Amino acid sequence: MATASAVSTNTPMTAEEKKVIFASSLGTVFEWYDFYLYGSLAPIIAKQFFGQLDPQAAFIASLLAFAAGFIVRPFGALVFGRLGDMIGRKYTFLVTILIMGLSTFIVGILPGSATIGAAAPVILIILRMLQGLALGGEYGGAATYVAEHAPAGKRGAYTSWIQTTATLGLFLSLMVILGTRSLVGETAFADWGWRVPFLVSILLLGISVWIRLSMNESPAFQKMKSEGKTSKAPLSESFGQWKNLKIVLLALFGLVAGQGVVWYTGQFYALFFLTSVLKVDSATANLMIAASLLIGTPFFVIFGTLSDKIGRKPIIMAGLLLAIVTYFPLFKALTAAANPDLAKAQATAQITLTVDTSTCSFQGSPVAKEVDFTSSCDIAKRALAQSSASYETLSGPAGSVAVIKIGDKVVNGLNATKLNDYKFDEATVKGIAAFKKELAEGLKAAGYPAKADPAKINKPLVVAILSILVLYVTMVYGPIAAMLVELFPTRIRYTSMSLPYHIGNGWFGGLLPSITFAMVAQNGNIYHGLWYPIGVAAMTLVIGLLFVRETKDVNIYAND
Repeated sequence: MATASAVSTNTPMTAEEKKVIFASSLGTVFEWYDFYLYGSLAPIIAKQFFGQLDPQAAFIASLLAFAAGFIVRPFGALVFGRLGDMIGRKYTFLVTILIMGLSTFIVGILPGSATIGAAAPVILIILRMLQGLALGGEYGGAATYVAEHAPAGKRGAYTSWIQTTATLGLFLSLMVILGTRSLVGETAFADWGWRVPFLVSILLLGISVWIRLSMNESPAFQKMKSEGKTSKAPLSESFGQWKNLKIVLLALFGLVAGQGVVWYTGQFYALFFLTSVLKVDSATANLMIAASLLIGTPFFVIFGTLSDKIGRKPIIMAGLLLAIVTYFPLFKALTAAANPDLAKAQATAQITLTVDTSTCSFQGSPVAKEVDFTSSCDIAKRALAQSSASYETLSGPAGSVAVIKIGDKVVNGLNATKLNDYKFDEATVKGIAAFKKELAEGLKAAGYPAKADPAKINKPLVVAILSILVLYVTMVYGPIAAMLVELFPTRIRYTSMSLPYHIGNGWFGGLLPSITFAMVAQNGNIYHGLWYPIGVAAMTLVIGLLFVRETKDVNIYAND
């Protein structure tokens, strides 16, 4: 591909070009708002749509329903990427925003499982998949559209505004949620008020459609179309020819997979960790996350602009390296700042579970009910996980009943007897209740809190730690749109860059909350899930350093 010097002009962007880039970015903010509402409300949605499961399984199931939208994103990239490369960027934009907005609105009026039973989670997952399809076609088009308007030497700066849209969409969703919570109160919000942010999306849809209709087609696409050089088969060109498929694979494993896990660890996993593990109340957690997003968001543009000067690759690789090295100490510091009582208890009253390990089931199942876990190992692990208690599992004699030791306190487990698929016998119900009560008393005596004490939360320190996590996000994400655009020729750019982006972010990143919490439930250590993003980021760092080339000086108008 030719260097940037081959571009015929380096003139500043016109006012009209700036206007359409602003319109594109604003529409994309609204689309991300729609997509991330679900993630921000996952604990409430777990109760509304998965109430038939026990709390641990319901939360994991809600995360998997959240992940369903990510799983289908690559398919949306294929469908809409093909349309974008064949008929243009503008009209593809319009279709994606309509699908996203309408799907979000319907979630707001969808009855819960208490009203329509199993149909509720099924319909919810279908709507999430429609959202994922729409978003799969959105990002590649937006990044391509902006990059093809930007002057040479400024693509990193201009596309970095598109990179802010996901974080701004998350921020907007948190603000609407917090505003609704404060207006209707916590009880009403948990009952029906959570629907309001979804219903508000219909107003954002109207604004977005108006914005999309006012946009002009990309000049690079118009030029290519006038010359008769548009691709007739962008899918086969992108993935059926090794010279392009090789770049797609390098983009996925050497750039986007690591970027995806850093993005979702720094923003979504941090939120879930605060609320579900550290037991910080949702309103306080959302405010602290929102503050960190406000602090961190300008760095998308800073690192995007810097990438025009020193290159995209050094900044992205540095962000990955920092995440790999510091995730464990940062999350442990987050525990100490947000729930110091929990951090102190973990340090002074460590918990061990001695058990016949052959009787232990997989704890990360998203469809399990409490009645499905009948061994003393399973009952003990379930109770400890719901208490956010880290513990070490020790191997006991075959056939032995679980023994939990909390400091000097010993709590004996029990085996359950199941009458049928739906309930325990009466003696087991009483036994489990007595066991949980004794465990709770033991944890309390050892200093393990039932929830974070609001008066003890070091809010400035929590926000500072969260801001560092967001800073890593801006490093890996700020320059990546420009780099992906620059990797592929115009005729197949929309299709080629969309697929690795949405596999990296949709599968590696979008599945992160489900995978990490399942790992924690299975292992027993609240930090164990961090090995997943660290492992993926390390893979991307190695592949990226060895095989991915720098792109900042390429000519994106070349079609070879």
